[in-house]
Amino acid sequence: MENIIACNLGSYRQFGADAYTHLAEIGLINVEIGVPSTESVNEVQSKLKAHGLTATSLLGRCDVQSETVVSDFQQTLEIADKMSVKVIFVSVHAGDTDRNAVYDRLRTIGENAAPAGIKVCLETHPDLIHNGDIALETMKAVNHPNICVNFDTGNVYYYNHNVTAVSEVQKVVPHVGAVHLKDTNGGYRMWHFPALGEGVVDFKAVFQTLNDAGFYGPFTMELEGIEGEDLDEAGVQARVADSLQHLKNIGVI
Repeated sequence: MENIIACNLGSYRQFGADAYTHLAEIGLINVEIGVPSTESVNEVQSKLKAHGLTATSLLGRCDVQSETVVSDFQQTLEIADKMSVKVIFVSVHAGDTDRNAVYDRLRTIGENAAPAGIKVCLETHPDLIHNGDIALETMKAVNHPNICVNFDTGNVYYYNHNVTAVSEVQKVVPHVGAVHLKDTNGGYRMWHFPALGEGVVDFKAVFQTLNDAGFYGPFTMELEGIEGEDLDEAGVQARVADSLQHLKNIGVI
């Protein structure tokens, strides 16, 4: 099987207006976009199609601290289903909310997502998924196949000491439903996310680990940049193109 490689449109920062055109130019046909409004679904689909693009994941909102999160999330599931998108990316934070209540809410969302074959993938963020051990604990507690991990290769360094992307992904392989490809200098709480291949992440080994387990994507490039830099549009586009080239160079495309 071939790996599904996508790009999060946030990688283009303030230059998103030309993102679709650039992606088409470099031959990248999959994207991760925000959940469109119900009214704009057809328009968004038409724009994607016009550029030969497919949305492989949607960025949704999932406030697990809210008692109404299950009903609130239903519209997101319906929009994803209408668009035939099978992965919804969310960031969840339990805070002081009772963990069992949070797990129950996520499990119910998983039940609602199951009929459409949608996986709701929780980002590598505190306080439920920020490293392999915590993510595994959350996955076991929720215990639903449609609630998965969105493994972020950069965030595991940002939120933890003494880890590697490979060692952390190995802990949660059966639960990975999506991946964010992000490089880093490895610094704790350091906003340093350069082009893929310019940091410490062993992407080839990450892909190998997941491919061996039967996971082939979506792997979504999320290029968040380096604190203090000031890239122009050409620089931003070059980072996306260079990152895609790195994936080709290591043979995962």
